[in-house]
Amino acid sequence: MSFLRYPAYKDSGVEWLGEVPEHWEVKRLRNVSTLNPSKSEISNLDRDTEVSFLPMEAVGDDGTLVLDRTRPIIEVDSGYTYFREGDVTIAKITPCFENGKGAVMRGLQNGHGFGTTELIVVRPSEGKTSSNFLHCLFTSHPFRQLGEAAMYGAGGQKRVPDDFVRDFAVAFPPLAEQSAITSFLNHETAKIDALVAEQERLIELLKEKRQAVISHAVTKGLNPSVPMKDSGVEWLDEVPAHWEVAQFRRYVAIAEGQVNPEEPPYASMVLIAPNHVESSTGRVVALETAAEQGAESGKYVCSKGDVIYSKIRPALRKVCIAPVDCLCSADMYPLKPHSGLTSDYLLWYMLSDEFSTLAVLESERVAMPKINRETLNPVVIVVPPDSEQRDIAAHLSAVTGDFDRLMTEATVAVELLQERRTALISAAVTGQIDVRGWAPTETAH
Repeated sequence: MSFLRYPAYKDSGVEWLGEVPEHWEVKRLRNVSTLNPSKSEISNLDRDTEVSFLPMEAVGDDGTLVLDRTRPIIEVDSGYTYFREGDVTIAKITPCFENGKGAVMRGLQNGHGFGTTELIVVRPSEGKTSSNFLHCLFTSHPFRQLGEAAMYGAGGQKRVPDDFVRDFAVAFPPLAEQSAITSFLNHETAKIDALVAEQERLIELLKEKRQAVISHAVTKGLNPSVPMKDSGVEWLDEVPAHWEVAQFRRYVAIAEGQVNPEEPPYASMVLIAPNHVESSTGRVVALETAAEQGAESGKYVCSKGDVIYSKIRPALRKVCIAPVDCLCSADMYPLKPHSGLTSDYLLWYMLSDEFSTLAVLESERVAMPKINRETLNPVVIVVPPDSEQRDIAAHLSAVTGDFDRLMTEATVAVELLQERRTALISAAVTGQIDVRGWAPTETAH
């Protein structure tokens, strides 16, 4: 869909804004709104009056609110930010600001609320602007980008100053046009959001199907007509009759003994940590040496082809095959398959639902989710003959590759839709497109 530009433009006098529609007026937000209005306006309310209470997690990145908490005024009128029905809020702390946290305050208990002090409250001045238009402005890319550049503080405590919002200059159309713009954006972004949700559902379905294919292959095999036997393990059910059911220690050696990653030759070796392994896929996403990572404490030595498994938070299924002789984090185990078990098959088995479910159950017995070697050694593994292991590994590499390509395509589609959404909002609130003649239409996906 393409949109016309306005028939006439003028220089806004604001560097980032450039030209704006000729009839729009450039104003600072202080001239069309009030920032952080005083709670003295509710001084006449009974102190036991229930009002909405919104911690930061109750304000969504998408403008939604979770209004399931209330407090009496007496409990919140000190140490919290005040707002009332129709006010617009902006999260000022990183990364909440960059993520777009903020909303129009609607549905508040008794029309009033208090929340985290990390919110800036903007109240539109009657006859000058509207809550909806301000919220669209605050979600636009230019506002977020300039606000991020204006942040003060360090690290995770950086904040957007109130004065940035107060002095922010932008062009405002007449009120009727503001209303047309917000109606247009509400309609068009809702359609985009629906398409994004469809793609995200597709990604989840593909992940589930991918996982099901892995689990079936490593517990049932590729031949649907092969005779089956009871595995003797409740969570495993039946397995092919010619497969061996054994404990992990029968086929896998868990390496012991650590080395100093600051000493040669270890400092120059690749060091794989959990953050270098993609969850649930077996892929290594980055290679860095121990020196590049500033590694200090003891690490394990891994040989090329070893299976490296993260014992921390096993629900993430972080497991891979060492691409080279390397080191791995003490939070991971180097696993050396033997007695006919291949690394490729072991990798796929450890990515299966059956193995992961058991690992998670065992890890939950301690405060930090972790599976130790004493717990891992007796875990049951089913082992097909060597040739069948290789067939299963080849089959899963091909099939999961197809799933991965489809998920990549869906992920790219989501990114493009989100870029389109961002560009549409920015173009509308800065007057780069003329939507005055727009009327809602339903279009096929």
